[in-house]
Amino acid sequence: MARAGLDKNVVVEKAAQLANKMGIDQIQLKTLAESLNIQPPSLYNHIRGLDDLRHELMIYGWKQVEERMLEAAAGADGYAAWEAVCRAFYQYATENPGVFSAMLWYNKYQDKETQGVTEKLFSICFAITSSLNISEENCNHLIRTFRAFLEGFSLLVNNNAFGHSLSVEESFDLSLKVMIGGMKELEGK
Repeated sequence: MARAGLDKNVVVEKAAQLANKMGIDQIQLKTLAESLNIQPPSLYNHIRGLDDLRHELMIYGWKQVEERMLEAAAGADGYAAWEAVCRAFYQYATENPGVFSAMLWYNKYQDKETQGVTEKLFSICFAITSSLNISEENCNHLIRTFRAFLEGFSLLVNNNAFGHSLSVEESFDLSLKVMIGGMKELEGK
């Protein structure tokens, strides 16, 4: 008999909590089932296995970060909007290290489901860069560049890989300022 109120969303949200607490690589179906007070085979009513669960966590994370980034961009424009979406991404990634680890393998062109996950996010990025008179081609380059910076910086923070006594937040602020400064070179191009 299925547990009342248990559906795929509940399973994925519980997995996200566990991933953030234990790390994505530590999640086992048995552990997830125990945390939901069900038997492991019952999970197969909602997911196809561990690889499917990790895929669902990736989708879940990108939907969550997209929502935060869109909220951050609301009411802002130009470089302030771009900075706001970057800060929203960084905040989500460092507050949700397990889910963020699952998000690292996102490829928008993998399939139709993944392509639709960040549709609004890419739209807002293109709208921001268009308002700054930056071409769509250069916007695609900027998305790659900022994704690499934000994911790399967040990954280092999440793994406590910055050993110097300087404030990590100050380093992030300075890095973002430099990145946005470089972005200004693309206006009209």
